[in-house]
Amino acid sequence: MFDGIFEAIEEWMRGLLTGMVESNLTTMFTDVNEKTGEIAAQVGQTPQGWNGSIFSLIQNLSDSVIVPIAGMIITFVLCYELISMFTEKNNMNEVDTWMFFKYFFKMWVAVYLVSHTFDITMAVFDVGQHIVNAAGGVIESDTAINVDTMLEQMKTAMESMEIGELVILALETMLVSLCMKIMSVLITVILYGRMIEIYLYTSVAPIPFSTMSNREWGQIGNNYFRGLFALGFQGFFMMVCVGIYAVLIATIEISDNMHSALFGVAAYTVILCFSLMKTANLSKSIFNAH
Repeated sequence: MFDGIFEAIEEWMRGLLTGMVESNLTTMFTDVNEKTGEIAAQVGQTPQGWNGSIFSLIQNLSDSVIVPIAGMIITFVLCYELISMFTEKNNMNEVDTWMFFKYFFKMWVAVYLVSHTFDITMAVFDVGQHIVNAAGGVIESDTAINVDTMLEQMKTAMESMEIGELVILALETMLVSLCMKIMSVLITVILYGRMIEIYLYTSVAPIPFSTMSNREWGQIGNNYFRGLFALGFQGFFMMVCVGIYAVLIATIEISDNMHSALFGVAAYTVILCFSLMKTANLSKSIFNAH
């Protein structure tokens, strides 16, 4: 009699723990799949495509607030350029017509750059988008974890487990699932943070563009361009991280050791998150952007 009761209780607990493990794993793997898929989808978008409303807002702010400031900077830079040009030629004792042609050409270039700031800036991100999309075609590995296959392998392994092992496994999956949710939030923060940085960077583009016509002040514009390319190519480095993550995930075998496989998925996701965080510094260091 008591044996039957104990067996029923054990079966009930086994079903409860198994259901808890399956629920935790489903939630965990689904979150990971959504976020890794989101990385590949978002890093290949241009600022216009990511959010047209924000892009329009930034462009309007730039045209109405930053461009007038850039106009004043151009005026100052061109006046400084004119004075320097005269003083360098022995106080106008060695004046030739080529000097004025070069000056007016610099003036035209400065005005053209400021008036076409957003076209030039978006061209950089169009190049970045092309590179990211090309990388996506090369990275053929599927970044998604096969949830059904994972659960089937887990069920097979759990059938031979005792109640104590199932309790430990349930606690492990609960802990790992919580960590994965945190990682998912961090990945979202990284992706959105990059796009917000791009919008902030492009909002003040006319100011560094207005300094490009002068040798001394042009360092501001040169550094801005390096930072612009760094942001554009950061998406490529993110895609490389996703590709590496896909290869690592594909090597996990549930049947060998369930506990190590579980923490292996979590560890690879943490590595992915950490790598995504490092892509900004890596890209800036490559392009020597400050």
